[in-house]
Amino acid sequence: MTEAFPSDTPRLDTSHTAPVEPPDNPSFDSYFRDPEFAPLQALAWALTRRAELLEALRGLFHGPAAMVQLRLWCFMELACQPQARLSREDIHQLFHAVWPDALETVLKRLRDLNLLSWDASALDYQLTALAQQVHSLLTPLTAPPPSDDAEDDLAPLLAQVAGAQQLGLVNANQLRHLHASLARLHDEFAEAIASGSEARLRAAQPRFDRALQLVDRAGQALTALIRAEHEDPRLEREARAIGQEQARLLAMASQFTRALQQADRQRVTLGSTGLTTSDVRSWLQAHPALYELLGDALSVPVRPVFVSQHDLIDVTEGEFERDRPDPERSVGLPPPSEAAAGQLDTLSLPGELSALIDLLGNWSQHLAELPPQTDPTDEAAPPPGSRPLHEAILGGRFAQAAYRLQLMPLLGDAQAQTLKGTTGDLARAPWQWQLTPRHVSTTDEAVALISEGLISPRPVEDTASDA
Repeated sequence: MTEAFPSDTPRLDTSHTAPVEPPDNPSFDSYFRDPEFAPLQALAWALTRRAELLEALRGLFHGPAAMVQLRLWCFMELACQPQARLSREDIHQLFHAVWPDALETVLKRLRDLNLLSWDASALDYQLTALAQQVHSLLTPLTAPPPSDDAEDDLAPLLAQVAGAQQLGLVNANQLRHLHASLARLHDEFAEAIASGSEARLRAAQPRFDRALQLVDRAGQALTALIRAEHEDPRLEREARAIGQEQARLLAMASQFTRALQQADRQRVTLGSTGLTTSDVRSWLQAHPALYELLGDALSVPVRPVFVSQHDLIDVTEGEFERDRPDPERSVGLPPPSEAAAGQLDTLSLPGELSALIDLLGNWSQHLAELPPQTDPTDEAAPPPGSRPLHEAILGGRFAQAAYRLQLMPLLGDAQAQTLKGTTGDLARAPWQWQLTPRHVSTTDEAVALISEGLISPRPVEDTASDA
């Protein structure tokens, strides 16, 4: 069966391995098996309608790399000028550093591509409407390259979609491009998680965080696209597909965190140095020449040690004899015997705790014998029965005094009051303590200075609530 081709299309001879040479200027439809296929595709139809724009781009990027760079630089500089018209003097002043022959070559190419028009009556240049379209397409080239790949992939696309949505100029092709970029990022991060490599996860973490921030910021524009009423149903369909891809990327955050935690659990600390295997790996990866770490290790040749066959047999027999169970040792359990009398030692608290509780109890008895306060309006006066802090702290060695001072926070502690034993008894004592930012000198042999403080009876309502 043979397939019909138009007269101006390249014919593919199936009897040969190479196609027939195409004509000098083939049409776009001639590259398809069915010439009617291309016009039915939305993207191909849109490209066909932009033939003049494609021709301008082809002319700008045609030729050596240096000339293309010069051509683009001159065109972008002209497009950024605030003047609507530029005279020859303005152009020569703008490109004074360029050789005249090279500048004339660039200006001629721009005129031939209909990007720059010369007005013979006014003797000046001006950019055409086609030049404005080309400049809008090439504007991302003027931005400095970002340090993050995820930002380079997503930021321009998200900005384009969000801006077009605000102006009502969004189309399905922009959304499809954004959808493809999100899918590629998702697959890349999924491969990093599946690899289990800590280095790969650490390298992908900044890009992943940046991608989540960008997608989250563009969420309002995508939501507006989904809720808006469009004449083209493809817009809503593509917007919903992007929303699903965004949800997949956000759901991967927990997986990424678990993968990093798993890598942290596998990290090993090398002794008491504080170094980990991750630090060693990073240092080895950054080392310029790993072979230098061997030093003189290979300067001494390997010296093999040969063992005779008889020695090998003796060692093997000894291993067999050692691993063979001893029948004489296979006996039952020993007979029962009574356990020897012993003594169970229990932990006892220091005697200073009991002595402090007794001291506070004696103070409580003296407190009941005191007359009532004469002037209840004097708030600055300490409560009746208050004692200086050093009377309960000082006495004995310095360690004993320090231990008694450490017991003071237990007075009135709500959690300690529920304990049983002497600790709970101290917490339930009807006393409270207070320190001031001053020190007082003492006559004690072990303590020269002590913080000034006061131990006073707790209010009646606090004691009642504890009971």
